[in-house]
This record gives sequence, C-alpha cells and structure tokens, in this order.
Amino acid sequence: MRQYFSTSTSKLLKQTNHKELSLIASSFLYFFCLLCSYFILRPLRDEMGIVNGAINMQWLFTGTFVAMLCIVPIFSLLVSRNSIKKVLLFSYSFFIGNVLLFYLLFEVFGISKIIAVSFFIWLSVFNLFVVSLFWSFMADVFSSKSSKRFFGIIASGGSLGALTGPIIANHLSSRFSISILLLVAALFLTIALLCILGILKLSSKKKHFNTFVQPKPVNAARLFEAVQNIAKSPYLLGIVAFVVLYTSISTVLYFEQAHIVEEALTKSAARIRYFSSIDFKVNAIAIIGQFFFTGSIIKRSGLSMVLASIPFIMGIGLVVLGLYSSLSVIAMLMVIHRAGNFMLLRPSKEILFTVSSFEDKYKAKNFIDTAIYRGGDALVGWLFAGLIAIGWGLGAIAFLAIPISFLWSFIGYRLGKQQLEKENVLTLNNKI
Repeated sequence: MRQYFSTSTSKLLKQTNHKELSLIASSFLYFFCLLCSYFILRPLRDEMGIVNGAINMQWLFTGTFVAMLCIVPIFSLLVSRNSIKKVLLFSYSFFIGNVLLFYLLFEVFGISKIIAVSFFIWLSVFNLFVVSLFWSFMADVFSSKSSKRFFGIIASGGSLGALTGPIIANHLSSRFSISILLLVAALFLTIALLCILGILKLSSKKKHFNTFVQPKPVNAARLFEAVQNIAKSPYLLGIVAFVVLYTSISTVLYFEQAHIVEEALTKSAARIRYFSSIDFKVNAIAIIGQFFFTGSIIKRSGLSMVLASIPFIMGIGLVVLGLYSSLSVIAMLMVIHRAGNFMLLRPSKEILFTVSSFEDKYKAKNFIDTAIYRGGDALVGWLFAGLIAIGWGLGAIAFLAIPISFLWSFIGYRLGKQQLEKENVLTLNNKI
C-alpha cells in the first residue's frame, strides 16, 4: 500500500514542469519554517497556560478571541488598501518583531503571570493568523484542480516543520534558558519571509500580487466587509459551521487534556515533555500521511468523504473518553484528532476556498480562521468551565460532545459536494 502511494506521489511530481516544482518546493519550505517556528514555541505556550491554572483556561481563550476581534478589521483594511505582496511582507515582519520583543521580556523579567498570559494569547493569535494567511496565499497561487494534487505535499512541509520544532525545543530547553527558543523561532520566520519573496517571483500571477488596490474611505462597513460577505453566502456559512464544530471538539479535548495532565503530572518539566511528545507523534504521523497519502485519498475517496471521516472517528473516540477519562486515552485522542486534521482536514478545508473570490480568500477566510475559530474556543471554554463548576465530570462532558462530532461530520460531507459543484461551474465558464 505504502509503495503504491509512494509511486503515485513520485509520478505526480514527474508530471509537473520545472516552474511548478519550484513553486511546490518554495511553498513546502515556507510552510516548514512557519510551523517549525510555531512548534518551537508551542510547548512553552501550553506550559504558560498551566502556569495560569487549568481552571482559568477559559479566560485565556476569551482573551485570544477579543484580540482576534481587534486584529481582523485592521487586517481587512490592510488587504483593501495594499497589494498582497505588501500585506504578506508587513504581516510576517510584524510578527518577527513581536517574537524578539517577547525574547527581551523573558530575559529581563522571567516568567511572571502577566507575561505568561500575554504570551499564551499572543501565540494563539499568531498561529491562526499566519497559517490562515499562508493558506489564503496558496489558494491564490494554485487553482482548484492543482490544489487537490499538491496541497497534501505542501502540507507535509508544515508537518515536517511541526515535527522538527518540538525536537529543537526539547534540545534547547534542556541546555539553555527558555528565551533562546524565541530567537530560533524568529530565525525560521525570517526564512519563511524569504520564501514568500521566492514564490512571488515564480508565480504566473506576479501582476495580481503586486497590484495596489485604490484606497477607499474607511468606515465600519468596510472594516467588517468579511462578515457581510459571509452572511450572504450559504457556502461560507457552511464553512463557518464546520469550523465552529471543529473548534468545539478541539476545545473539549484541550480542556480535558489540561485537567488530566494537571492532575497526573505535577512537575513542569514532565508536562513540557508530555506536550512535546504529543507534538512529535502527531507530526510524525501527519508528514508521512500528507506526503504519501493525502493527495491520493482525496482523489480516490472524494472531498466529501475526507471532510466527514475524522469527525466521525472522533465521535467514536469521545465515547471511549467518556468511559475512560485517563491520560493514555486523552493522549491517544489528541494524536488521532490533530494528526487527522493535519493529514486530511486542513488540506481539504483549504481546497474549499480555491473556488472562492479574491475577497473571500483573504478577508472572509481570515475572519473564519481567526475570529470565528477563537470565538468557538471561548464559547466552548466557558461552557466547559461552567459544567465543571456545577459538578459535571470529564467523562460526562465527553459524552455531551458526541452528537456535535457527528453533526460536524455531516456538514463536512455536504461542503465537499458543494465545492465539487462550484469547481465544475468554474471549469465550464473557463471553457466558454
């Protein structure tokens, strides 16, 4: 089986021209550096969350949501008034500066509660924002059909970075102060920025990416243009529902893990090792799957089945967690959930936007991937905390999430069908 898919991937790459291969390689390296930088810092973020107390996790998610609401209209305005090239370069330069600022804060003040909270919220915003921007860019660079061929391979670059990041984090944190992680993360982000410049030169859409949009008057309607576009589109509303249900299950699992880990592992070093171990396993599975299987699975099974598969499996997994709320069970579910997301759900969800307009790729998509995502986190976080406060156990909460997972599966199936219909319409229009 593996040999078949490996041969299939090799054949796919041989059928591409030199320019396409250069684009794929640059995109692969770009995503590698992006996620490597994030996963170097992720164990530190998870530890900062527990420093603040697992019982207070919902406040961190709420803070992240509020930060997203502040950033989204600013980014929407930035896209409206600048070329995509300028938006990309400014955004990544801004975040590199943020990383260096946190390096100075950790060096001067150490780990305080205020810095821990700030870093948790900042990295949660950073992760969603830069990854969403990456996939918006990819959906613009590649067509709907080519995305189904290459997004799995490109996504494997991110998984390789996510696999490398925890190894670097473990190695450096055992020999140096934690602040060194920030300097190394900034280095990888700088390389990602150079990859963006390379992709812009290679793309056949140079004129499109360098075109400056004429400045328009600033008003409330323009700042929240993405919300208006989503409200008018049943397709985008379906993606919103898919993301909200995804983040609901993710948040339930994250909170269950935080409570179980806090009780089972009492030392900070042990918790960081646990989080790094989960990251390593998730990304080891994901990179093999993305490189050898994702493209072939999407082609053979169809987008609908792929989008429905992981949610259905998680529904069954939540039954097990409801019966046995232990560290081993939650670790297994986190690996399945996150590896399944990286290997299948994420590339498939990004394919949904390849049939969307420019405005939807950059504005609506960014709003969905950031504010909607973190809004779902915050809402479910408060519901989780409320259920714990009135005496619900972790198993009972897991059972409550089961129907949500199956609804998530159904909506994913419907979105896959709608994407195929839109792709066929675009293909027909291009022929005409």
